[in-house]
Amino acid sequence: MRTSAPDVGFLGARVETDLARIDADVAILGVPHGWPYPRPGATAGCAEGPAAVRRRSQRLARFVDHWDFDLDGPMRLPRIVDAGDVPGDPTDGPGNARRTSEAIAAILERDAIPVCIGGDDSVPIPILRAYEGLGPLTVLQVDAHLDFRDEVQGVRDGYSSPMRRASEMAHVERIVQVGLRGVGSARASDVDDSRAAGNLLVTARELRERGVPWLLDQLPAPDASVFVSFDCDGLDPSVFPAVSAPAPGGLTYAQASGLLRGIGPRLVGAAFTEYVPSLDVNELSALVLARLVVDLAGVVQHGLTPPASEG
Repeated sequence: MRTSAPDVGFLGARVETDLARIDADVAILGVPHGWPYPRPGATAGCAEGPAAVRRRSQRLARFVDHWDFDLDGPMRLPRIVDAGDVPGDPTDGPGNARRTSEAIAAILERDAIPVCIGGDDSVPIPILRAYEGLGPLTVLQVDAHLDFRDEVQGVRDGYSSPMRRASEMAHVERIVQVGLRGVGSARASDVDDSRAAGNLLVTARELRERGVPWLLDQLPAPDASVFVSFDCDGLDPSVFPAVSAPAPGGLTYAQASGLLRGIGPRLVGAAFTEYVPSLDVNELSALVLARLVVDLAGVVQHGLTPPASEG
């Protein structure tokens, strides 16, 4: 399968749009289009996310040989490839989902870890479906919202439903939902259903009280497989304001970075979603997202772990 080529590769990485030729530890994949609702609202702007993050990462790329104190070494990450963008159509949910699953399957076939940049929060659904036969997976969802609606406006694979759909996949063993706060699309029955499915629901307040090391202890053993579904509104708006549904009281950057780094060798993939470039001021949110992607790549290539005091 071939993807569409970006203008520049993430952090200056080599671009390879023929997914059958990927030779890397980590493949950065843009997934601009998911399964839209009839009235998508501000989330339609998420389609510009991959291009905006790549553009902002070029300013970081000037420092790839410089010492990065977050990585405890030079920022250069040689085993990364930019796999381009999944071709899509803002009105074609089924086609977008099929192409996304095919792209992820092709990357996994090459033994690379896909790190995806969306796109709205419907894109984790086809991404996770591509892992069929590769489970059991634990899904770590960072999000202000539960995302456990069965359907919205007649759409069952939209951005309010990714964790509901994930819970129905036989290869997904458990879901840990962290950062929950405020109000969103979830009804009381959705909360009950999520808990009945065996999901662990962790509010942002609970994470502040118990800390990142406690949450990492809730994940499976080091030889397990963890997929990260990271909705950027899981972060506090003071850290990441460029989202369509900001909610005060979210994760700090240190908490998010520590959580991602603490996954270690369990990481099998990730999707960052719900970044809206048109709402970004001075590209600060794009910088945060780019740095979190660097953190995850560092997990794969340098075996990073968070300091025990990070919480």
